[in-house]
Amino acid sequence: TGCKASLIVNNNAAAVLLILTTIASGGNVIVSRGELVEIGGGFRVPEIMSASGCELMAVGTTNKTRYKDYEKAINKNTKALLKVHTSNFKVVGFSETASISELSKLAKTKKIPLIEDIGSGALIDVSKYGINSEPTVAKSLKNGADIVCFSGDKLLGGPQCGIILSSKKYIDKMKSSPMYRALRVDKQTIAALEATLRVYADPKIAELEIPVLSMLAKTESELLDTAKKLQKKVNQKGANVEIVSCISTVGGGAVPGSELKSYAIAPVTNLSANKLDTKLRSLTIPIIGHIVNNKLLIDVRTLFERDYEYIVECITTESKI
Repeated sequence: TGCKASLIVNNNAAAVLLILTTIASGGNVIVSRGELVEIGGGFRVPEIMSASGCELMAVGTTNKTRYKDYEKAINKNTKALLKVHTSNFKVVGFSETASISELSKLAKTKKIPLIEDIGSGALIDVSKYGINSEPTVAKSLKNGADIVCFSGDKLLGGPQCGIILSSKKYIDKMKSSPMYRALRVDKQTIAALEATLRVYADPKIAELEIPVLSMLAKTESELLDTAKKLQKKVNQKGANVEIVSCISTVGGGAVPGSELKSYAIAPVTNLSANKLDTKLRSLTIPIIGHIVNNKLLIDVRTLFERDYEYIVECITTESKI
């Protein structure tokens, strides 16, 4: 990513908490009203800031916050500017936000750090998959953010953890914080994260081996071929599935509203969709689908080739009354 130093904690909420406690405790932090988000598990930006000993200074409005809103709000007690990526909802219509590049210039002029929580932690540009709203880690740093934090799971595809990237000056401060010891990760998490990041050394290999990327990278023709292959295997076992076009919803805590065209197999059976769904979810290794128009759809985008035989066998068995 081009960063000088990094730190790993147990999740991104912990990353935000450690950053604010270390950098801004006792002062105020300026953030847009449109970015006072709540993310999974009750992580609310205002509450994290309060727990960090910071005073929240909300500027702008829900849908429009400009450079001058930040500039006017800065006072002698301002310790940082904070940008939070709205990773689980979208503001549409008449909206405006100050860019990281703009805020970086302001932060440097006022000699305060600019912090960006980018949430999902995309290490590669995911716009080629049809997802256009996710900032990449390297771009955030290049555009002038002094401290960047994000999740190790979600789009990055590693274990649950929080990653902080910054200069050695700020990272050393966080490392010396007593809170860091309470928030640090164990060796298994570090090993899993290292293994994930090593795969990213070759983006083409990452698309094959990082599950979330391999799912995003599948083309419509590849997905249809997979659906036909599974249909043929089920037919050979004496059962039947229908091929149905469907929509893959990319994420809940990331890329809000992003949908990709896909294909699903829908078992043809006298059982109700609800009953079949319950049976498949109750297996030792559950098979999870979703019900649309009274059909149980199993989105082939979400399946691994190593599981095809198991899925075919279970659908054949459980489809019978």
